[in-house]
Amino acid sequence: MKSLKIFFILVNLMAMIITLSATTSKEETFLNEEDDITSEISDLPLAETQEQTSLRGTSRFLAAKKARVFMTCDKYPRICRVKGSPGRDCCKKKCVNVSTDRLNCGKCGKKCKYSEICCKGNCVNPMSNKKHCGSCVNKCKKGSSCVYGMCSYA
Repeated sequence: MKSLKIFFILVNLMAMIITLSATTSKEETFLNEEDDITSEISDLPLAETQEQTSLRGTSRFLAAKKARVFMTCDKYPRICRVKGSPGRDCCKKKCVNVSTDRLNCGKCGKKCKYSEICCKGNCVNPMSNKKHCGSCVNKCKKGSSCVYGMCSYA
């Protein structure tokens, strides 16, 4: 019974939102004028497939959105050097760090095997590599070996 009441409340709430969000023709022309002004100010390239959509008779949140233009590193390589970028190199339209990325280790497209990790641009097995035992740049001391990713004395 309680779930039925919640269901009817949600249905009524959605009906009110749809009713209140419908626009009139005066508001619609005002919205179109604002879109023209913002497109003149923006310095980003516009998508070639942008079309004006009418909001009459439909609610705003159901209306088709304009196509967004995404800046990719193949056209704008400087975006990989921005603070917070995953890496400084561009591989297949994505910013990556080729010294640590398993799918682009050392160069674009060079994949490491399943059990390997990328350390300084080289694919290494952290379970048995003395210089990268367990993780990158974790060197075992002299006289010890790397067994199952841990330095141990033989």
